[in-house]
Amino acid sequence: MPVRSIVRLGHPALRTPAQPVVAERLSDPEMQALVDDMFETMLAAGGVGLAAPQIGLSLQLFVYAVVDPDAEPAAEGEEADDPELVALINPALEPIAGELVYDWEGCLSIPDLRGLVPRHFGVRVHALDRHGKILDYRAEGYAARIVQHEYDHLNGVVFLDRMRDMRSLAFGAEWEEFLTESDDEDAQVG
Repeated sequence: MPVRSIVRLGHPALRTPAQPVVAERLSDPEMQALVDDMFETMLAAGGVGLAAPQIGLSLQLFVYAVVDPDAEPAAEGEEADDPELVALINPALEPIAGELVYDWEGCLSIPDLRGLVPRHFGVRVHALDRHGKILDYRAEGYAARIVQHEYDHLNGVVFLDRMRDMRSLAFGAEWEEFLTESDDEDAQVG
């Protein structure tokens, strides 16, 4: 499974709405290899999500890792639990009522920048999985943030567009030093 190149802000794929995936194509070996490549690329880049436009493809497809941002890292000599990896094809999101929650986001296509982004705490997800099975579930908290971030990529939107106050925008090192109370570096959303 090759690691693919991630395009950066300025590439037209990041600002162009993606095209739906024809469900019958999901059984093609090329499509299954693409999903595997996307998982590999996301993990190699240290991300928790990656959308097809981020590798220059106009497809309504993204992958993400179900992770607990508050989990303690594995102790020295112990294996960390592998995250559950999810692929969503042709997703639609329904916000769950409630106030927007502000939290820090980064993006693999906008390296080394972080900003405060408002998102819905929960969303209902309607999509196909990598095999064409219909998915309908609720994502909350960090998982909902990842899903909304990646869904935005399918519509030509990046996290900077969602920021309400650009004064929170910071480079990674300065964000770590001045804006967080944690020594742990957050993984970047795709």
